[in-house]
Amino acid sequence: MNASVISALAALAGATIGGLMTVIASWLLQQREARAQWFTHDRLRREDIYKEFIDQASKCYVDALQHDATKPDIGGLVVLYSTINRMRVLSSPQVVASAERVVQRILDTYLEPDKSFLELRDMVKSRAIDLLEEFADVSREEFATLRARYF
Repeated sequence: MNASVISALAALAGATIGGLMTVIASWLLQQREARAQWFTHDRLRREDIYKEFIDQASKCYVDALQHDATKPDIGGLVVLYSTINRMRVLSSPQVVASAERVVQRILDTYLEPDKSFLELRDMVKSRAIDLLEEFADVSREEFATLRARYF
């Protein structure tokens, strides 16, 4: 073979490989960016749902601590159940189960006698008033699992 043909073929092969590597690198970068955008969007959706649940559960729990079973906040409980059903679409079964336990505890609290201020203070001191701690822990674990899976 002629040296000029070999040289031309080598240049052509080099240009082809270089172009192919650029396309592959660009595709990989786009895939990573798309994954990061999806993760961010998914995380924000979950955060919004969890925030809504925490806010509403807190309001219902305070209402349950200070009102008897004949006057439950039905509207607030409906919002809690609708939020749990939205969680079923996005969240892990552990998060949903934890949210259901929170609602069950709120319902049980409605059946208990109203708490006095001194009883509430004792509950705060003993951390018995924090019904959302487990839910927060399970949610945080879910976020960590998602982050590990996508990055």
